[in-house]
Amino acid sequence: MEAAITIMALLFVAFVALGVYATVKVAKAAKRGVDRTIDQARRTVEDTTLRAKSFGQTGTAGELAQLRLSLRTSMRATQDALQAGVAEDASLKESLDLFQRLSTHGRELDEDLKRLEREPDKARVRDQLGELRRRTEQITHSADSLRWAARDRAHRFAEDELSSLSAQIDMEAGALRHWTGSDTGAAGGGAAGSTAGAAGFSWPEAGAPAAAAEQGRSWAGAESAAPGRPQAITGPDPLRTPYPWEKTSRPETTT
Repeated sequence: MEAAITIMALLFVAFVALGVYATVKVAKAAKRGVDRTIDQARRTVEDTTLRAKSFGQTGTAGELAQLRLSLRTSMRATQDALQAGVAEDASLKESLDLFQRLSTHGRELDEDLKRLEREPDKARVRDQLGELRRRTEQITHSADSLRWAARDRAHRFAEDELSSLSAQIDMEAGALRHWTGSDTGAAGGGAAGSTAGAAGFSWPEAGAPAAAAEQGRSWAGAESAAPGRPQAITGPDPLRTPYPWEKTSRPETTT
């Protein structure tokens, strides 16, 4: 009795621990989903704000917003392309590692641009615009190079696979069109079979249709009609089984 109580208590504790673990996992997954949603919404708002500033403002503020928007767009597009391609091409992992190092410099530049947007000394900001523009172009050029190289590699693999598939399909289509030799052989085989059938004779099997029996009787009549043999005069068989398409005469009814 005590052993059964102990086992039940252990099972209860195990079920409680499993429930707590599952609850924690679900809560963490929900939190990650909420965080991703919040980050995506914040990025969307920031991008919309930067687009509005780059088109609606002139001077230093508009150029800073344009630099930030160009940097964020290039980095995000490269990140998406590399993360999507590394699942199919393991050689892109090194490129993804390089992009992670480049992202460090990109985040530093984005923070500098964001801080200068709130800088009240606009003259000092204008003095730094040349350096900021050079850094932005350098980072975006590196990111674009990685992205386009990954896309060119994926397109090259797709073209090679398509060329190989097309060659295999052409070979198979050519093999399917080689019917000339096979038709000649089949025609010869059919002629030989018909000759062999004419030279030999096979008796109809038991239970064969009446047509086969009638054919056997025609062969027998042909043999009896050979030269040098007396021909027997036989009348029609009254018990011959009629063909399916022959109608039987209806007996006349007398009233």
